[in-house]
Amino acid sequence: MVHTSTKPTHFHRVFGDAKKQAGGVADAMTDAAQDVYGQARESAADVVDTARRAARRTAGSLAQALRDTIEHQPYVAVAIALGVGWLLGRMHRPL
Repeated sequence: MVHTSTKPTHFHRVFGDAKKQAGGVADAMTDAAQDVYGQARESAADVVDTARRAARRTAGSLAQALRDTIEHQPYVAVAIALGVGWLLGRMHRPL
C-alpha cells in the first residue's frame, strides 16, 4: 500500500515558491515592456513634432527665398522656371 501524505512536502513548498517568483518576474517584465513601449511612443511623437516644425520652417524659408528672387531678379527667375519646365517636359519623351 502506497502512503500519500496530504501535508505539503518540501518539494511542493519549493515548487510553489518558485512559481510565485516566476509570476513576479513575469509581472515585472510586463510592466517593463509597457514602460518601454510608452517611452518609445513618446519619443516617436517628439520626433514627428520636430520634423513637422522643421518642415514648416524650411517651407517658409524656401517660399521667402523664391519670393525674394522673383522680386529682385525676375529675369533669372523666369530663366530658371523655363529650364525646369523644359527638363520636366523632356523626362516624358525620348531624346
